[in-house]
Amino acid sequence: MSSPTTISVDVSLGPKKTPLLRRLQFPITLSFAPSRPPTVRDVKRAIQKTYPALYADRQKLALPAPDTNTKSIALADESALLFDAAGKVELVVGDLGPQISWRTVFVVEYLGPLVIHPTIYYLPHVFYRTEVEHSALQKSIFAMVMLHFLKREIETLFLHRFSHATMPLFNIFKNSGHYHILAGIFLAYDLYRPGFSQSAVAGTWLDNPATLRLAVLRREYPQFAQLSNLHNHITLRRLRPAGTSTRAVPTGYGFSWPFALACPNYFFELVAWSTITLMTGSLAAGLFLGVSFVQILAWAQKKHRAYKKEFGDKYSRSRKAFIPFLL
Repeated sequence: MSSPTTISVDVSLGPKKTPLLRRLQFPITLSFAPSRPPTVRDVKRAIQKTYPALYADRQKLALPAPDTNTKSIALADESALLFDAAGKVELVVGDLGPQISWRTVFVVEYLGPLVIHPTIYYLPHVFYRTEVEHSALQKSIFAMVMLHFLKREIETLFLHRFSHATMPLFNIFKNSGHYHILAGIFLAYDLYRPGFSQSAVAGTWLDNPATLRLAVLRREYPQFAQLSNLHNHITLRRLRPAGTSTRAVPTGYGFSWPFALACPNYFFELVAWSTITLMTGSLAAGLFLGVSFVQILAWAQKKHRAYKKEFGDKYSRSRKAFIPFLL
């Protein structure tokens, strides 16, 4: 039997038909040269060429489910397709909805506090109807917050490599709300108010730089946490070659020593924000810390389970998700 001169991919609609999919003509057949069998990414690009509105990042391609009770699993972009003897394969396409790049979302969400904090800090008469002589405590907090989010922006632009190119467009509002409202408006308004001004804290432990609690928290803890977090992000970057979604078991500082964690970067992030809460007793800082803890816990446990599933015995069972010896 001679080899087929072309190989073809028959693409039909999955069970969930969005308004966009209903406007498009499916099924369609895409042809490729047998000398270079297509990957899933190639098929997505071919669909996008036919229907530009259904761009590649918006598509979910899967093998047809054997029955209505079985959920189809999305194929990875780099997956090679297996063709039958006639040079054909069937796929179903789904619509993930409007997408936006992870990098864009991160830049926008971290930009909020970088704009909101200076606005409230330098324009107290607008927000408090009075001038505020900032205390050493407020100056320290302002510097910490600005450096923290500036670091985040630099990491987003030059360091992070994302396993997925995009996320649903709606996520930009959810993610930005967390940072713009909780870490931006609520935190800034509470921390730079007259209640923490120089005249308000004069003579209290909040105004005494020699106080052990403040001396340690203002310097060692924030620097230690931020540098440790940065080190973890550099480690993760080195594990993923550019342009790939490759994953490997992270090792080294935080991941395997001095304690074994799946996500030590989350742990150090929490240490950094705990500093502000302990320094001030601010309810807004406590609220942001609490909400962040719940979200980070969910992310860390999800990654922890993914590592266990993907790497099996290569992944130490003694590791915790992100709190040393506990969680």
